[in-house]
Amino acid sequence: MFVITGGGTGGHLAIAKVLATTLHTKNIPCIYIGSNIGQDRLWFANSEIFENVYFLDSTGVVNKKGFAKIKALYKAYKACIDARKICRQHNANAVISVGGFSAAGASIAALTLKIPLFIHEQNASFGTLNKILRPFAKNVFGAFPHKSKNFVQCAYPIRAEFFAYARIRKEIKTILFLGGSQGAKTINNLALALAPKFLESGLKVIHQCGKADAKRVEIAYKEAGILEKIEFFDFSHNLIEKLIQSDVCISRAGASSVWESCANGLPCFFVPYPYAHKDHQYFNALWFKERNLAGLCRESQNIGELEASILEFLGFLDSSADGIKNIEHISKKLCESISSDGSDEIVRLIESRL
Repeated sequence: MFVITGGGTGGHLAIAKVLATTLHTKNIPCIYIGSNIGQDRLWFANSEIFENVYFLDSTGVVNKKGFAKIKALYKAYKACIDARKICRQHNANAVISVGGFSAAGASIAALTLKIPLFIHEQNASFGTLNKILRPFAKNVFGAFPHKSKNFVQCAYPIRAEFFAYARIRKEIKTILFLGGSQGAKTINNLALALAPKFLESGLKVIHQCGKADAKRVEIAYKEAGILEKIEFFDFSHNLIEKLIQSDVCISRAGASSVWESCANGLPCFFVPYPYAHKDHQYFNALWFKERNLAGLCRESQNIGELEASILEFLGFLDSSADGIKNIEHISKKLCESISSDGSDEIVRLIESRL
């Protein structure tokens, strides 16, 4: 019996789902241990790929102070006790942590029960929990390179659809702005500023603005007289459709987002979330930027500078030195930068180490 633990946010949970799907396909029984806060329950409460799911009373410890930190630590301790019981009940022989605060209980339980612990680090810089547990894990997997004796670099686990519908972009016809499910105001403001120019140039604009900022953005588009000319929505359960339609994406740089775009061959301009832990979104994007596979600008730059950087990047994509536009070169290199067997490889390696 395998245990998958971790989550809290969509990036961690997306990995958990892909790994669980692979285990399910291989007829390897698996349970999930997460938290009763965050998005864990939303993702897996009714999931059929797990034999059982458990949501423990846990919360994040990082950035908490005083009594709040003591309370969070107590919840982590209690979650560990509960996770020990669950692991024993199911005779767990491996625990896979995908990171996030909800992974703490089951990960520590695995170590105290001497159950092999395997960790997936999704970002270019280690999260706090993964950094603490790294020395005690059997292996740590990740797509971004890390210096660690037990680290194994492998392709990022991504849903098969992103590969199945990948295409090589050859020209810029459609631009996608991804404001995220909650609504990144900087991305949304860039869309509001640039959309009129793009429409004037004959480009199609798709904008996912997030629920929190939807009303403001809708009013702004309406006042500009372009609301009906833009494919505008707050949230979509089928965002892959929008990626497939697009030729360039302007977005944050969460790990799942950058690798999903990569798998689909979609060139991106990244504006990393500046308050991400240890600035991990910046380092995620930097990996692609250093290989000339993406555009990148910090949010600290003013909106005018961001606009100019995006337009410069689009100009570069549209230019050519050998008769083939740079967008086609980059799109091909993106597809070549990730393989579709990341999840299979991780499961195969775990099985070989048990």
